[in-house]
This record gives sequence, C-alpha cells and structure tokens, in this order.
Amino acid sequence: MKVRYSYLPQQFGQIHDLLDAIAKFVPTGDFTLGAPLREFETRFAKLIGAKHAIGVGSGTDAIKLPLKALGVGHGDEVITAANTFIATVGAIAEIGAKPVFVDCDDTFCMNVSQVERAIGPKTKAIVPVHFTGYMTEMEPLMAIAAKHALPMVEDACQAILADIGGKRAGTWAAAGAFSLHPLKNLNVWGDGGVVVTNDDAMDKKLRLLRNHGMRNRDEIEILGYNSRLDTLQALVGNWLIDQTGDITAKRIANAEYYDAHLGKIKGIRIPPRQANRRRVYHLYVVFAERRDELLAHCVKHGIEAKVHYPIPLYLQDGLRHLGYKEGDFPISDAHATSIITFPTDQHLSREEQDHVIKTVREFYSGR
Repeated sequence: MKVRYSYLPQQFGQIHDLLDAIAKFVPTGDFTLGAPLREFETRFAKLIGAKHAIGVGSGTDAIKLPLKALGVGHGDEVITAANTFIATVGAIAEIGAKPVFVDCDDTFCMNVSQVERAIGPKTKAIVPVHFTGYMTEMEPLMAIAAKHALPMVEDACQAILADIGGKRAGTWAAAGAFSLHPLKNLNVWGDGGVVVTNDDAMDKKLRLLRNHGMRNRDEIEILGYNSRLDTLQALVGNWLIDQTGDITAKRIANAEYYDAHLGKIKGIRIPPRQANRRRVYHLYVVFAERRDELLAHCVKHGIEAKVHYPIPLYLQDGLRHLGYKEGDFPISDAHATSIITFPTDQHLSREEQDHVIKTVREFYSGR
C-alpha cells in the first residue's frame, strides 16, 4: 500500500463549482484587490476571531509586513524559535533585522523560560512560532513582552484554528501571520498569506505596505511592497474556507488515532499533549528511536514519511553569519535526529493509518 504525503489531488479532485465560479469571475477583470479578496478577508477575520484580516502575497510576507509596520528595521534584533522554517528568519532578515534564536521544547515551540535571557538592548520584537500546529505558551510570553515593552507578531502559519483556552492563534499579539501555501490546513493554488490584527492603525498601515504604500491610484503615502493576495487565489480560498472547521476536526481525529496506537509501540514517544490546548496538526510529529532506519523502512513500504527538519536551522550554511555554533540549541539538535512526520491529512483513510501503524510496529519488533 502507498500512503502519500500530498493530498492535493484528492482535495481538488471535484471542483466543478469552483471552476464555474472562476469562469464567471475572469470576464470581470477584477484581478487586483478585487471583490472576492475583500470577501475572503472578511470571512477569514471571522474564522480566526479577529477584527481585521489583510491578504498578502505569502506567509513570509505575513510575518514581514507587521514587523515593518511596528518599525523594526536595520540593526534591530528579533527573538524567534531556533527550530522554525526558514521563512520566519527570512521575513526578519528582509527588513534588515537580525534573528536571535531561543531553543524549543518537546512541544516544538520556543521554550518561553529562555526568552528573557535573549533580550538585549537591540531587541525590538518577538516572533513566537506555533510550529506543527502547537501553540507557544502565550500567557507567560505576553507577560515577558509587556515587562520589556516589546511588541509581538505571531507566526501562526502552521496553526490556523489552534487555540489556548479558546483564544485562537494569531489573536494574542499585535498581529498574527498565516500561510495559505498549498499544504496548509486552509490552502490556495499557490503562495498566499493573511495577517490578522485587532488594531485599526495596524490594519491601515498593513494595507498601505502590501500595495506599494499607495493611498490611492495617484498618491503614495509611504514606501511599501508589492504583496497583494491575488484575487483569483482568494476565490479559491472562498471556495474552501467553510470546510476549514471540518478539515481541522478530521486532522485532530487522525492524530488521536495515531496517538492511541503508536503510543503503545516501544521505540515511539508521543509529544506532550497539554490540557486546555487545541493542536491542529499541520504536521503530525513523534519521537522515534533509530529514526533514520525507521524512515527508510517506512519509505520502503510505501509510506511518504518526512523529517521537519534534519538539519537544525541555525546550522544551515545560509545562517552561518549569525555566529551560532553546534550545540547552542541542544533540544533543536536532539529533535533533528529523533523526530519523524507521518501523513495525517483530512483525506487519509483508516486503512492507510493502519498501514503506517503496522509498518512502524513491525520495524520495532524486528519483523
């Protein structure tokens, strides 16, 4: 049996109604900041529980633009997680700031107890990363940020509909960043992102920044960027957005099924599942003994398992200039050699999950 990782052919296999909507839309020529985008922004804000939602060109831009709006720039430092995807760091670097890393814990999010020691005179913001669909411990982090008068931008690109005590990812800080990349829980047909905020001034600034700083066609208020979510992509988002709750529920159910069975296998360790949290499993990740051997065994048996990520970000060649050395972030290092990701999307069947579980069990039993 083959257990694929990408579910996109299934998700977009029956799209006659979407294609009909696109056929009706194209003759309007409303391709830039059009009506479907405004509709999507309204619906996305409601979905997340925020006052404003601003469609931008990518999840990376959804991190970058709020930092820019907060005045972060050249020579400043921004604290973020050592184990994040490169886009988080890329967004910080694009505006001339320096990322300062904090190690993660076994929830895959930054260890908040280490944040305060990373704060220095050049620190201008904090970017917590809700990695894999977990959420950073936001309550103590908010207290630290308030103590040091530091704004925050949440990287919630992997955490749509995740929450702590019912308060959703992206709604805690000055702004929250989301990605609509094709493999996200709410996705479109290419790159896309959304920023949410409850601050009217931030909303206004972001709408200027994403569109060259243009107040209108003839007046430039500030220098900005070209980072608009394409109206055509918003049309896809509008087609899918009402399914987001069901998609999330199915991913959670699949993760719970894995937990119940993989957790009984000696050699597999399930990450901590704290109470009063909603984890949305953009990635389903567990700890595995002899990880590389298990990965090869799974691939041999048709399972497209992955590792997120085998090389710690701070040790990548492109980040050597930051001056970190091997061993600076021991938990991130340990994760790079011990974590494995299994498909857990909404289209995964129980038969496919059972094949994953059986394959892992047989590996550790020596059969």
